Amino acid sequence: MGLTDAEQKFYDQNGYVLKKGLIPSGEISHIEREIAGLHERMSKNMPDRVGISWEEFEDEYLPRRIRQLMHSEVISTGLNRALRCDDMLDIIESLIGPNISLYHSKLLMKAARDGTAIPWHQDYAYWKREDNRPLMVNCQLAIDGTDDENGCIQFIPGSHKWGLQEHERAQTSFGVFLPGHYREREDAVPVAMEPGDGVFFSALTIHGSGPNTSHRDRRMNTFAYNVTGNSEGQCREVLRGRAL
Repeated sequence: MGLTDAEQKFYDQNGYVLKKGLIPSGEISHIEREIAGLHERMSKNMPDRVGISWEEFEDEYLPRRIRQLMHSEVISTGLNRALRCDDMLDIIESLIGPNISLYHSKLLMKAARDGTAIPWHQDYAYWKREDNRPLMVNCQLAIDGTDDENGCIQFIPGSHKWGLQEHERAQTSFGVFLPGHYREREDAVPVAMEPGDGVFFSALTIHGSGPNTSHRDRRMNTFAYNVTGNSEGQCREVLRGRAL
């Protein structure tokens, strides 16, 4: 699949690019079946290697809802296939080169009506180490359709050229974020997506999302990729190119 020249130019200028129809509808349907009832299953029995952050509701009697699930490829064969398929890796190669490793895979389950806003941030603020550079790239895959109402991802175009900004440390599970938490910005661009679409963005691109005010869940999966050798601890599995 790869990127067209126009898509590559858009990414270089803006720090993100949307790829329509990245994963076929049949595979998305398979992923939907695999994650159906996931909140209840994970409440009762969480597999090894999986980490979960739960939504925090004021009403303690509401059923538990997953906010995010780390290492989602462990619980979904469809997500495991998607993260390593040629269409995905061809695009990643055009962005970071031929030596590609998986950093992590994370399922984002923004619940209907109660989904939490995600503060503005750069992923490199979380990932920075003494032995790495901001070479990582994300792909956020839409499992559900996304729009303004259910909290689609938003980007600040060109912010990947600003370098790492100063972040504040949160007293919540978000860790660190840019001052101002989540607020509407005039320079923000929302990216609506259909199931199977993928949006690719730099570790330095500022992004966030509003709350889910709709009656629809907004399920996405983020695949984070690194240049092999750019901090060995952040290269969990070599997917293409040279070994560690």
